[in-house]
Amino acid sequence: MRHATEHADVAAVTDAAAVTDVATAQLGAVLRGGPFHVALRAAIAARGLPLQRVQHHLTRHGVKVGVTSLSYWQQGARRPQRPESLRAVRALEEILQLPDESLIRLLARADEQSGADRPAGRSYRSVVEATGVLEQLLAELGAPPDGGTHTVGHHERVRIGARRELIGRESQQIVRAHRDGVDRYVAVHHGDPGCAPERIAVRALENCRRGRVRWDQDTGVLVAELLFDTRLRSGDTHLFRYGFDDGTAGVCTEYVRGFRSTGGQYALQVRFDERALPLHCHRFSQHSAAAPRGGRQNLALSDLHRSVHLVEPRVRTGVVGIGWDWG
Repeated sequence: MRHATEHADVAAVTDAAAVTDVATAQLGAVLRGGPFHVALRAAIAARGLPLQRVQHHLTRHGVKVGVTSLSYWQQGARRPQRPESLRAVRALEEILQLPDESLIRLLARADEQSGADRPAGRSYRSVVEATGVLEQLLAELGAPPDGGTHTVGHHERVRIGARRELIGRESQQIVRAHRDGVDRYVAVHHGDPGCAPERIAVRALENCRRGRVRWDQDTGVLVAELLFDTRLRSGDTHLFRYGFDDGTAGVCTEYVRGFRSTGGQYALQVRFDERALPLHCHRFSQHSAAAPRGGRQNLALSDLHRSVHLVEPRVRTGVVGIGWDWG
């Protein structure tokens, strides 16, 4: 039995070495052809370093970058743009034993292709990657994941401004308590890359009051308590309305909503400023973060109201959203 275990250990080590060799072989190709995020991910994999160790090495180089930001960079949800971030990229070339300027060149190429001042759009993957941050913020508020309620209906209105930015969103929501004593709801807002969560305003519009607000600078995740004027008993429903005023980030190309459980109706409306109208709009869905997007359907933009919408009569776990092309 002992010999079988030793052989299994040797096989595991051999497999790990083989994976590393493959990652190293792929690295040269992606360093030449890119894109940046694929090359960074391949370099980290080839060196076998977890992101926490990469962050530790960066700190020793005098550069402060969060693990979440590193994760965003290697997934393509964001690109390094600030001077401190560019310093980090140059340090990564040394830490990951890469040729000088190899990552910087790929980064410059990506900027030339998409516009140097335009940040990468938010993806559902980036929302999922922020889950650990979200759980931490909810824990600070002492809020359980479901808050003691199920959503019966949710109508969400999103506004896109003249600079193609997410100005804000407003929600009218109906919830049903599944335990006694529920007196609040915790709303979550995920800003686009480059947003300033400390400048995002939380508005309690109807049948609720604003409570505590917490946010995370790196991910742009903000959570806000909405306090009810009554304590719900199990089975009671409550209708309330709230909103977030944002407008602190760059160009927005989609809006997504994730669902952890089934049930309830969801409607999403996106309205555009008359000075910035998209060329095309479409809806999409995704069963999970790892699954490909599907359910794509073109949406006609209303000439009078400059809006598109989708309706899910009964939501399922996963994500639905609306995306658009600026041209």
